[in-house]
Amino acid sequence: MDYRYLGRTGVQVSPLCLGAMMFGPWGNDDRSDSIRVIHRAIDAGINFVDTADVYSGGVSEEIVGEALEGRRDDVFLATKFFMPMDDDPNHRGGSRRWIMREVENSLRRLRTDHIDLYQVHRPSPDTDVEETLGALTDLVRQGKVRYIGSSSYSGSQIVEAQWASRERRLERFVTEQPPYSILVRGIEEDVLPTTRRFGMGTLTYSPLAGGWLSGRWRRDAASAPASSARPGARFDMTSPANQRKLDVVEELAQLAEQSGMSLIELAIAFVIGHPGVTSAIVGPRTMEQLESYLPAAEVTLSADILDRIDELVAPGVTINPADNSYGQHELTPAARRR
Repeated sequence: MDYRYLGRTGVQVSPLCLGAMMFGPWGNDDRSDSIRVIHRAIDAGINFVDTADVYSGGVSEEIVGEALEGRRDDVFLATKFFMPMDDDPNHRGGSRRWIMREVENSLRRLRTDHIDLYQVHRPSPDTDVEETLGALTDLVRQGKVRYIGSSSYSGSQIVEAQWASRERRLERFVTEQPPYSILVRGIEEDVLPTTRRFGMGTLTYSPLAGGWLSGRWRRDAASAPASSARPGARFDMTSPANQRKLDVVEELAQLAEQSGMSLIELAIAFVIGHPGVTSAIVGPRTMEQLESYLPAAEVTLSADILDRIDELVAPGVTINPADNSYGQHELTPAARRR
C-alpha cells in the first residue's frame, strides 16, 4: 500500500484510514471479532486508525486500545471529542474545562500516553475558537497530543481557526475531516481548496455515503435502513432527492460493472483519487466488509470513468443537502435576513 504525507506534518499515512465507529454496541458488539478486524487492517498496510469518544459511549476507544496492545507504534492514532457524553451540559463541547478532562478519559480508554491526532468533532457556535485552540495547544506542549485537527468545519471556519492560530501563536489544525463521496461532493467547492491552501491533510468520512454506495439500497429494493442513529431525511425514499440518488446509484453500479470493479471499489477509489484527499475513512462492522474495501487502495480510475461520474453528479454538488454536515448554525432562521 502506498503512503501519503499528512499535510505538511512529515507523517505518512495510508490512503485508507480504519474508522472505528462500528466497533462496539453501535455496530459489532463482539470485542474479539472487532479486534480481529483491526489487526487484519494493520496487517494489510493500514497504519491510520480513527475513532471518537462518543462512539458507543467510549467502548470503541476501549476496543481500539485493547487491539493496539503491543502494536501502538504501528499506527497513527486519531480520536475526537465534542459530542455529548451524557446528560451533563458540561460533558461536551470545545471548552478548556471539558477538553482537559476528556483527553484523560480517552487516553485511559485507548491505553496510551499520547494521541497522535486529537480532533474537534464539530465546530461550536457558542465557544470561541481561541478557547479550544488554547487548550489543545497546552495538550501538545504537555506531550499528550501530537497534532490537532478539525471535523466538519466550513471553509470560513477553517480560515478563522488558521488565522487565530497565527495571530495568537497557538497550535494550528493540521487536518480537516469532512464528508465526501460521489453523492456528496459539496466540499469540492470550498473546503478542499481551503485545506489545500493551508497545507492541511484531509481525512474524508462516509466514502460510501452512509451505505448508499455499498449496493445495499437499489431501485428494485429501496427501503430505509432500520437504525435510529440515521437521520430520516437522509434515508426517506419518498423524497425527490433520494429518488435521484437511487437513479445515480443504478448508473454507477453499471459503470462499475462495465469497468470490472465493484461499486464499493469505484466509490472509494473516487474519493482517494482526488488530489486534495489524504485518506478516506472506511468503517467496517465485519471482516467481510473490510475485505471488500481493501482492493480500492490499488484502483486508479481512468479519465473516462471520472468524466462519466461528473456527468451523473456534477463537481461541487451534493444531491441531498441532508447529507451535508455544514450550515446548521449559519443558516438557522435567526441568522437569515428574513
